[in-house]
Amino acid sequence: MDKLERIFELQKGFQDKLKDERDLHDIPMHEWIQKQTLAMISELAELLEEVNFKWWKNPHELNSQNIHEELSDILHFFISMCIESGMSADDLYNVYVGKNKENHMRQDGMSQKHGYETGIQA
Repeated sequence: MDKLERIFELQKGFQDKLKDERDLHDIPMHEWIQKQTLAMISELAELLEEVNFKWWKNPHELNSQNIHEELSDILHFFISMCIESGMSADDLYNVYVGKNKENHMRQDGMSQKHGYETGIQA
């Protein structure tokens, strides 16, 4: 099993436990994703605090361990949303690879999508 599949497996186990212990089985997918998105926003705010985004305050020393933990928290919520929407590790990989290719094409001015042309357009 690769690492991404293992992450999905671990998150699925946690999610199932959480739903059982807190009686959360009847939450519709769209509501679950809304709640997970809000939780992720909260974790993103915690990450911002870790990297001194408040330019009006004296900066504190960066703590790589705290940064890594916040990133891991964000991943938990993201993978939870993938699982709830029916996306597997393989699905995520395939969508990511396709989007990564498109992003490179956009930066190289080769995308068919409007707004990513390079250079000055006449």
